[in-house]
Amino acid sequence: MKQNALNNFVLKKPIALILVVLMLDQALKFWIKSNMIIGEEIRLFDWFIIHFIENNGMAFGIEFGGDWGKYLLSIFRIIAIGVIALYLNKLVKEETSKGVIMSIALVLAGAIGNMIDSAFYGMIFSHSYGQIATLMEGGYAGFLQGHVVDMFYFPIFNSHFPDWLPIWGGDHFIFFRPVFNIADAAISVGVINLLLFHRSFFK
Repeated sequence: MKQNALNNFVLKKPIALILVVLMLDQALKFWIKSNMIIGEEIRLFDWFIIHFIENNGMAFGIEFGGDWGKYLLSIFRIIAIGVIALYLNKLVKEETSKGVIMSIALVLAGAIGNMIDSAFYGMIFSHSYGQIATLMEGGYAGFLQGHVVDMFYFPIFNSHFPDWLPIWGGDHFIFFRPVFNIADAAISVGVINLLLFHRSFFK
């Protein structure tokens, strides 16, 4: 009984982290959908832009194979979320280090955040092309066919490669080009934290 109580207490922290990430992620996505049209942007700094786009696929706007690819990707996400959730519970029971547990929790939170977009946004929002989306007034897609909302754009370095450089000489270059969301960031932070600070875990 004491061990179960301890596990439940320890599990509350990653659950709280997951809920915080999901609330921030979904609150910002709802605001973006309800106030901006696709392609619109808010320039906070030259290197920090809120730029509204939607994608059909994976993190950072990567695409995957049309409608059937979208269904397969969504099913894979659901399975992955279930596996990660079970694995997180296992890690808590085994009293794995807090850093590992919280990193896995971040990955799980990010996966759930983007899954919510894919599963439900197409049904609850109208499209955002040339108009601000409306809520619960006719959706733009069916279940599991929604688009993931992205908004963070950091063109920290925006210039051209020097002309003397082979192949890419003179080409326009932007770093960092991908547009992403809080869920993507949570996944990235969780994975990077594991790779940099908890490599012994993989042994």
